[in-house]
Parts: sequence; C-alpha cells; structure tokens
Amino acid sequence: MLDSEDMKILAIETSCDETAVSVVEAKGDTEHLQFEVLSHLISSQIALHTKWGGVVPSLAKREHARNLLPLLLESLYESGLVNPKQKKIRDNLTIQEAAEVRRILEREPELLDLFLQHIPAIKPPEVDIIVVTQGPGLEPALWVGINLAKALSFVWKIPVIPVNHMEGHILSVMATLDKKQPKINNIKFPVLSLLISGGHTELVLSKDWLNYQVIGQTRDDAVGEAFDKVARILGLPYPGGPEISRLADLASGHPPEKLPRPMLNSNDFDFSFSGLKTAVLYLVKKLSPLSQINRVEIAREFQQAVIDVLITKTGRAIQKYHPHTLVIGGGVVANKDLREKFGEVIKEHFPTVRLLVPDLSLSTDNATMIALAGYLRVQAAEGQVPTNDFAAHGTLPLS
Repeated sequence: MLDSEDMKILAIETSCDETAVSVVEAKGDTEHLQFEVLSHLISSQIALHTKWGGVVPSLAKREHARNLLPLLLESLYESGLVNPKQKKIRDNLTIQEAAEVRRILEREPELLDLFLQHIPAIKPPEVDIIVVTQGPGLEPALWVGINLAKALSFVWKIPVIPVNHMEGHILSVMATLDKKQPKINNIKFPVLSLLISGGHTELVLSKDWLNYQVIGQTRDDAVGEAFDKVARILGLPYPGGPEISRLADLASGHPPEKLPRPMLNSNDFDFSFSGLKTAVLYLVKKLSPLSQINRVEIAREFQQAVIDVLITKTGRAIQKYHPHTLVIGGGVVANKDLREKFGEVIKEHFPTVRLLVPDLSLSTDNATMIALAGYLRVQAAEGQVPTNDFAAHGTLPLS
C-alpha cells in the first residue's frame, strides 16, 4: 500500500525525440490536487534530426541511451533527493544484482555502462513511485525509458507504474511550473479533449477521471506530421510547425489559391490531412519556381486550413456531447494562432465551456505530465500499485 496523500514521484518520458525526467511532489485528491514540480528537465534531439527532415527512430534510441542517465542524475540533484557531493555508497552491486541489471538493460549497452558506473554510487532517493511512458510512441525510444525504469525499480526497490503518453497530454493542463500561478483544480465533467501532436490527432470524451472514449481521430496524417511534410515541400527546415507559424505571421492573407478543408462537412468527428498536404504540393509545383511571397502566403493558408478543420470538428463535438470542459493538448498546441483562435471561438460560441490549454513549457513532450498521470492512477487504485504491462499501446485506454 502506498500513501497516495503525499508522494514523491520520479517520472521518465522517452516516447519520441525528447528525453525528459521530472521529480514531482503531489498530495490530495482530484478535487484538491496539490503538487510541486521539484525538477523538470528536457533534452531535445531536434538539432540531430533536423538534417534528416524528421525523427529517425534508431538515432532517437541512441540519444536516449546516452542522455537519460545524466539527465536522471541532474534531476535528482536539482530536486534535492540526492546530494552530488556525498561520498560513494558502495563499490558495486552484488553479483546477483548486477546480473539482473544486465538482463534488464541487455539491449541498451551504453545505458548499462552508465547505470553500473553511477547508480551504485548514490544513495537510493526517497521516491515513492517511478512513472514511465509506456506508449504510444516510437517503440525503440520507449523501451530505453521503460528498461531504465525497470532497472531502477529493481535496484532501489521502488514500484514502477507505466502510463499512457496521450493521457499525460490531457492531464498536462493541470500542471504549472510557475509557483506564483494557481494549479488547475475543480475540473467539471464531461471533458472533451482535442489531442494534436506529431503522431496523433484525436477527439476524446471523458465522463470521469481516467475514463476515455475516442470519438474521432485522423484517418491518415496527424496534424504535426502534416506540418512537417508541408514545411519540407516549402523548403523549410524540421520541425515544420514553428517554421510555418513564423512565416504565417508575415503573410497578408492573400494566398495564390485557397486550399481545401478536408472532411470539414463529414458526418463524423474524424480528420484527414493527407489531401491537404497533396494540395500544397500541387500548388507549389504549379507556381514553381516559388517566390518568397508565395511561400509565406501558402504557409498561412495551410495553417488556417488546419485550424478551420480542428475548430469546426471540435465545435460539432461540443454541440453533440455538451462538455463542461475543453482540453487542448499535444505539441501542436504551441502554435500561437491556434491557441488564440480557439480562445476566441469558445468565448463567442460556447461561453459555458471552460477552455484549458497547457502552459507552453508543458505543451511538448515532458515528464511532469507523466508524473501527474501516474499519481492519478495510484489515486484511482486507492494507494495500490496499478497493475499494467509495458506494451507500447497505440491508443488511449478505453473504459
């Protein structure tokens, strides 16, 4: 039995190209959640993947293996759970312990070497649970974080809880790194969540905590993926989202041609962005050689087309399911125009719906949101360690 009223949580996130570790102290129930972020660290691999025009899974796995242990140690030092000046605790693990750690990390030789070099040298931190992303994501990348969590759990005798990455994005709206700002509490159900990231575009209905029903999803490209592909067509570097947003701010709003709004009027809540990407490709070929003015105007028109589809589909879902709260989560939420236009539409057309959007610092992949998901899982299990496996699930858990 865990004391879920006051917990220190170590969280690990390696679902894609950002290595993240957080330490969070949490207490209280879902109505009066109190927490403090003691450490929130992210190591980005963007510079590495930029020259390839996208994330290369094998390279992402390698970088996680290289960066995860140093980031973990820095997080433990920063949170005060480990004193970096303390003397070495012991020379090594026992033969049996070392053999088990080698078995757990046999596919991560670089991480294994770092683990054996550093972990036996520090005092086990006063952590109640280790929470790790189990999926969805890039499987080679995910397993680096999962295997480290397993090894730490074995050596430190601390339970490990795997959680869903997309659940983390939903719960990210409850967190803040600004100690002067109040935490988000008193969330009213039903909650409608629009999840938009490099790999996912989903509308999820929640009638209670940790209860999810996917009511709509992309049939092809996710929003973030479409941004990256269109950026490549326009000759912009990876990642495409920030680059398209930057150009869109320079546009006058007079595109050479209006782009389609795919599935805007379909009788469901699904999305499709592959055709929009193809329309951009045909337009660029038609206008070749592409002038800088056309590039700027196409970027703005593409971004507006995406926002129009997202707002229209979400608005129809609000009309059908009557949620009290709308959550927008995932890396694409960092887009300034999208945040502003959703705010305007909700205020004008759905004034009784509370719109929650994560802080910019928590919109991209991070371990703090994973810590919150783990804490709520323990709350729901009334202090018991939730039973789960380490499969890299591709969708939210439905209940």
